[in-house]
Amino acid sequence: MHKIQIITASNGEEMVVLPKADYDAMMAALNSDAEDDDVAIYDARKAELEAEGLLPAEVTIAILRGDHRIKALRMSRGLTQQQLATKTGLGQGFLSDLENGRRNVTDAVAQSLSTILGVPAAWFKG
Repeated sequence: MHKIQIITASNGEEMVVLPKADYDAMMAALNSDAEDDDVAIYDARKAELEAEGLLPAEVTIAILRGDHRIKALRMSRGLTQQQLATKTGLGQGFLSDLENGRRNVTDAVAQSLSTILGVPAAWFKG
């Protein structure tokens, strides 16, 4: 760094005068640290969400477009209704009723879906 100057204003406030190149270098370092902090915060939050069962973007998009949560998850896992029904021990017609809102998800069904689809059971009850 170059030599800096300290100036005392008439109100007693101290100010620092330094070459622009030094100022630019300090600001770049500050912004870099802030960006690193932002990235670290983002990475930490993303890890927390993944531990909580972060859903792939296509699932969220499908839900926003009107698909039922069960259907959105089933489709993202590449399963047909019949395949999911077989894996969960539910009837395909019953699963269709769930996906179309004609039936409500019970605790037992939520637990079964949770196990197969890999999300918390409470997620199906909300």
